[in-house]
Amino acid sequence: MTSPLIPSQSMSANSTIASIPSHGQTTSTYLPADNLSNKVVVIVGGAGAIGAEAARLLSSKGARIALVHRSDDPERLNQIIDTLHGSGHKFYTASITDSASLKHVAEEIKNEMGPANVLINTAGFTQSVPLNDLEGLTDELIDRIFQVNFRGVFATIRAFSPQMKEANDAVVINISSIAATTGTGSNLAYAASKAATDIMTKSLAKALAPDMRVVGIAPGVVNTGFVPGRPESFNQKAAASTPLRRVGAAQDVAQAILALTTSLAFTTGTTIVVDGGRQLGI
Repeated sequence: MTSPLIPSQSMSANSTIASIPSHGQTTSTYLPADNLSNKVVVIVGGAGAIGAEAARLLSSKGARIALVHRSDDPERLNQIIDTLHGSGHKFYTASITDSASLKHVAEEIKNEMGPANVLINTAGFTQSVPLNDLEGLTDELIDRIFQVNFRGVFATIRAFSPQMKEANDAVVINISSIAATTGTGSNLAYAASKAATDIMTKSLAKALAPDMRVVGIAPGVVNTGFVPGRPESFNQKAAASTPLRRVGAAQDVAQAILALTTSLAFTTGTTIVVDGGRQLGI
């Protein structure tokens, strides 16, 4: 593929890379691409703002989208499907806290759409609890946050990884948060669960290579309504304390997802920050 940046050199460079022997381990080349034609993209948490925006953007690049979400909002999923580019998109219902339902939906998708090339984990859960409110962070809330944000993400990868090993240049993208490194956010358990997700990304990038890549994206504050009860004034204050002077949008995260599925094909085991510099402080 010819790079728009260095057209005179990219063809020979890619040819050299593609000729490196794989020692019989994989047929993947992990070369940049400019589209997602014939790729099956599974988005878990597909009815959320980031999942829906990623679906629209990736479908515009030729991907066939499988939206996976819990079963309480089929109308929302149908509405998202109607906004996608191209055809062949479907939605499926499963709970990431139910490993059996994840394995079932993974098999459904493989049989109906083909093996997944891309798995995007956008599902998550939190509640706002001040860091100094130790009593407010109950055992039940801690367990629920880790059940969804860590165990659920791992269970999803576990369910889809066998079929993804059959696909060339497969990639898992985990949506994390800068809370994993700043220690602030909606609550302490949420920050800890995202730190655990980042470690999972690193560990599985080693364990599942060279069959697939595993990467993460860490947004800062994103204007999606993800945190229940968070007022608009929070976003205004967050924007004022962010170097680029605005909070994130779902489109910002979707663009990072697109890059990791196309141009950043040689990236694995790392988490990319998309926060307008918020973690830097001002």
